[in-house]
Amino acid sequence: MTYPWRFFRAGGADQARMDTADDLLHLRDLDQKRWVALACPTRGLEFDERTLDLIDLDRDGRIRAPELIAACEWVGARLKDWQPLLRGDARLALASLSDTEEGRALAEELQRTLALAGHTAQAAPTDIGLEEIRKRQSHLVAERHNGDGIVPVAAFEDPADRALAQAIADALGAVADAGGEPGIDETRIQAFFDQAAALLAWHAEGEADCAGRRAAAMAVQAVHDKVEDFFARCRLASYDASVAATLNATDPEQLKQHAAGLLSLESGPLKQLPVAPVMAGGALPLDERANPAWRDALTALREQAVRPLLGGDAAELDETAWRALKREVQACREWLKRQPTGPVAALGVEAVTALAGDQPEATRARLLAQVADDRAAAPRHAALNDLEKLLLLQRGLLRLARNFVSFEDFYEGRGAVFQAGTLFVDGRACELTVEVGDPARHAPIAGLAKAYLAYCECVRLNQKRTIVAVVSAGDVDFLFVGRNGLFYDREGHDWDARIVKVIENPISVGQAFLSPYKKLVRLVEEQVAKRAAASDSTQQGRLGQWAGRIATVDQPAAAPAGAPGAATPAGLPVPGRRVDVGTVAAIGVALGSISTVIVGIFGRFVDLGWWIPLAVLGIVLSISGPSMLIAWLKLRQRSLGPILDASGWAINNRMKLSTRLGGSLTKRPQPVPQSVRLPEIGRAQRQDGTPTAVSEPSM
Repeated sequence: MTYPWRFFRAGGADQARMDTADDLLHLRDLDQKRWVALACPTRGLEFDERTLDLIDLDRDGRIRAPELIAACEWVGARLKDWQPLLRGDARLALASLSDTEEGRALAEELQRTLALAGHTAQAAPTDIGLEEIRKRQSHLVAERHNGDGIVPVAAFEDPADRALAQAIADALGAVADAGGEPGIDETRIQAFFDQAAALLAWHAEGEADCAGRRAAAMAVQAVHDKVEDFFARCRLASYDASVAATLNATDPEQLKQHAAGLLSLESGPLKQLPVAPVMAGGALPLDERANPAWRDALTALREQAVRPLLGGDAAELDETAWRALKREVQACREWLKRQPTGPVAALGVEAVTALAGDQPEATRARLLAQVADDRAAAPRHAALNDLEKLLLLQRGLLRLARNFVSFEDFYEGRGAVFQAGTLFVDGRACELTVEVGDPARHAPIAGLAKAYLAYCECVRLNQKRTIVAVVSAGDVDFLFVGRNGLFYDREGHDWDARIVKVIENPISVGQAFLSPYKKLVRLVEEQVAKRAAASDSTQQGRLGQWAGRIATVDQPAAAPAGAPGAATPAGLPVPGRRVDVGTVAAIGVALGSISTVIVGIFGRFVDLGWWIPLAVLGIVLSISGPSMLIAWLKLRQRSLGPILDASGWAINNRMKLSTRLGGSLTKRPQPVPQSVRLPEIGRAQRQDGTPTAVSEPSM
């Protein structure tokens, strides 16, 4: 690297500072191995989308490192004063433009735009804003020639040209110009006249070769395959008369199926039948004896081909005459096979001739001249679009570079472009939130970040979005799916947020220290709850038995009198025998043994003397040590890279989230100084139930 780059340490790597114009102009000299990101999406960022689209030269929805370098060099060729860019000014000053060919062209367009806005040369401002540029762009778009090479159909002044343009748009499809009006361009004009020329040339060839036999050739072509099939069947019948019945029709069962429905002469089943009854040496009938589905076509064959070319008024045609008829129209049939296809040919020769006129090439040139006039305005539009691009890059290029090359804004707490806003939930504010398009695809990759992630579905009015928040401070006891919170986007709009997915990872070593004890408390609570539930169930059963006995008190007792558990005359059970003395003695011995063990352990513990704190520490470490070690190892691997990679970024380094950085991204409320604990409401009442007055202490 020949350029003296300055670096700062963040995210576990040295990051290049982007503070001066030279930093942007020499961005190509910075080794891309040192870049934090190599690509980013153009959507889902807290950045102007129009600016991102202008930097995205290939329009693929992603900005890569070469495109960012090209944007910096493009600005360098047009600006001489970079201070407005470093400040992110929203107005472009005339004095900031360079004295190069590109800069002078932009200066002329800036002055022209201000003049068209109504400013006189003496009172015209020396800078321009986005509002004036957008207003000028809207006026250019509405002009007849707006430089996009597309002429709207309504813009053709000559009625014949307008009708032809409409026909081109209908046949080949219209294309919208910059103003959204349907029109035609050079590609469609050339395609229309090329297809029209092929159609007219084919028509002229037929006029010379067919010599009035076109109708006969078309009549022969319409029935050719079916007549050939008929004579082939007749030859087979001559070879074997027994197959004539089979060749005359399809399977009778199939005919029965068709006969049960509605029949039409245009339906497939009838047209699939032979054109006439098949017989040995049979001739093709051209009258009512033919298949009704083909009768009209055979009548046309007789009127347009047989009579003019073969003569006579025969009611049938044998195979020899059919061959002679085919030879008469062979050349014309070959011409028909070369008929052009496509949307222009579908219009027909007469319609195309009427649209293109007697001199199609002259008509073509006239329409193309309209397109050329429209393109002549392109430089003026290009200069205005470049003016918009330069103003937008002046406003946001440095910020984008800081969020692309070094993530300087993120590490210095100014808010990175990928941070969607702030999530308030469970008494904390999570500032590291990222927009998520598809949580199902995002979570598997983001989980590699070793961070505690909470996916939230955010709703505002009829809008819905999904974010993922990194929780890097506090505890996670009350973070669960279904927990509600409030999300503020970067524009200050509030969204209802609900946690829909959680990826659990350690938040801090301190949380890991308390984790085993919390788990023990939860297990004890669960076991106590289970024992209480079992005891409650047992008591409910006993109460049910007592209730049954009370209800049957008027019935005689089943057990003999005096037996343990026997019912008294009143129906109540007789008290059983008292507890055995041996049982009491056994219980006493067990309690004594347990107390002896406890006393022994306590005595040994007291004998440690000054080693007692170390013993306590050893016990605590034996319990909390493993979870703290696991948490420490995961916290060392915690990074932001996988979260952004899952969102479409190409992150080039680890981007570690240290404990200090994580604590700054998830904020908890600070203790209130000189806070006063007020008495509870229940205690702040007299014995008679009337509330007492509670006065605030003087500060």
